Amino acid sequence: MANEKDTWSHLVDTVLLEYVTNTFYLVMGVAVGVTSIGITSAWLIARCDFFGRSFFAWALVLPLAMPAYIIAYTYTGLLDFSGPLQSFLRHTFDWGYGDYYFPEIKSLGGAICMMSLVLYPYVYLLARTAFANQSASLFEAGQLAGLNARQRFFNISLPLARPTIVVGLSLALMETLADYGTVQYFGVNVFSTGIFRTWFGLGDGLAASQLSSLLLVVVLFLLGLEQFSRRKAKYVQQGGRVITAVKLNSVNQLLAQLFCVVVVMLGFLLPFIQLAYWTIVEAEQVFDATFWQLTLNSLKLASITALLAVIIALAFAYMQRFTRPNRFTASLVFLAGLGYALPGTIIAVGVMLPFSTLDHFIHEQAAHFGIETGLIFSGSLVMLVFAYLIRFLAVSLGNINTAMDNITPYIDEAAKTLGEKTSGIIWRVHLPLLKTSLLSSGLLVFVDTLKELPATMALRPFNFNTLAVRSFELANDEQLANAAPAVITIVLVGLIPVIWLNASMHSNSKTQ
Repeated sequence: MANEKDTWSHLVDTVLLEYVTNTFYLVMGVAVGVTSIGITSAWLIARCDFFGRSFFAWALVLPLAMPAYIIAYTYTGLLDFSGPLQSFLRHTFDWGYGDYYFPEIKSLGGAICMMSLVLYPYVYLLARTAFANQSASLFEAGQLAGLNARQRFFNISLPLARPTIVVGLSLALMETLADYGTVQYFGVNVFSTGIFRTWFGLGDGLAASQLSSLLLVVVLFLLGLEQFSRRKAKYVQQGGRVITAVKLNSVNQLLAQLFCVVVVMLGFLLPFIQLAYWTIVEAEQVFDATFWQLTLNSLKLASITALLAVIIALAFAYMQRFTRPNRFTASLVFLAGLGYALPGTIIAVGVMLPFSTLDHFIHEQAAHFGIETGLIFSGSLVMLVFAYLIRFLAVSLGNINTAMDNITPYIDEAAKTLGEKTSGIIWRVHLPLLKTSLLSSGLLVFVDTLKELPATMALRPFNFNTLAVRSFELANDEQLANAAPAVITIVLVGLIPVIWLNASMHSNSKTQ
């Protein structure tokens, strides 16, 4: 106990302030980045008419398939001292080391840029829908009141879209706090890296739990701040005619196209081309037995988690539908939905401690009978899948609950008058109607599980690896080209739900 107290005192005296400061700057920097890129791109697509607009409408979503730690690897390979860009500058201008200044990619600023480039679609998707569905009469009234275009944007359009922008920003910041791969690879000391270093480096689970508690306070503060900021605000829009996009002149059209091209290029296309080049040209033993084993491990974990998440979410949905509303059910569903806001490091610490305690208890009890049990839970995939379910259950829960709410109770009553029991209503009526939502929910959980890094690194069984963990290990060993096959596989699979999400939101906005 004394050693554990010494560890915490050591953290407080040496690095805790750095964790707090860097986490604060990281969150604030990403907030500025995702809101500026997301709102600007959403406004251009929703309210401006220019050549290529329909292409950029879905292309701007593509960075969502590129996890932050993956884009960090690629830009390090591109912009590092030995990368192609600096090598080109040195050969072209005959520069040597120290003859020129080049921004350091492995820094706090670099981490902010990487995360902003891949997380802005959270704001873009929601803000685009909000801007596109705003009533034309409000802007006509503002125009009659003498407001120019800029004033109408800041005084009418932006305040009306604020709730959805805040939701998108909250999601982006949750992902920022949950990130481990980017900040670890860039050498930025924040809470997530500190938890891992304390847990595995110092071997102190209690101090890691205390750091996790502080990070949890930050997460809850962000959630509470978002709720508090909207406590008395009401956002009411008139129905009727939706405002049409404004045709841009040639200069503004060129600027809009240039902005969209730069964002898509930096956030997706350039990293993807670099990954493809490494995979095809430089990687050694691209599709060897190790790669296929990693792929099998990753697909197995993702499939099990997705299936269980859909089944559990469906059970929660029916619990709400077939029981009277009560605080217990509401609290249970609310707690189940909180997991997505928790970083993988917090979940890993929270899951490891009770499972390890349970394993030791079972081992001690079985020893009385001469039975050797080993680590039943903490040494198997059970603990890892359980952590995934805590982290990603909210994804399937929200999707299935929304779909269930769209099934009117009158359908259930009609089925009962035809002699159907509850089981018949579920199998013959509800499940066919819920099929699309069940598939999409499972797909989203599948891809999120495939990309998850911190929880997998902390909780995976001995001698068990996944594509995400292996790519991180190779990147840390500066074998970026050899990490590319695993990385590009994750990106290609991640494109599936991104394209589906964009298509479904676009079709929904058309029907409204």
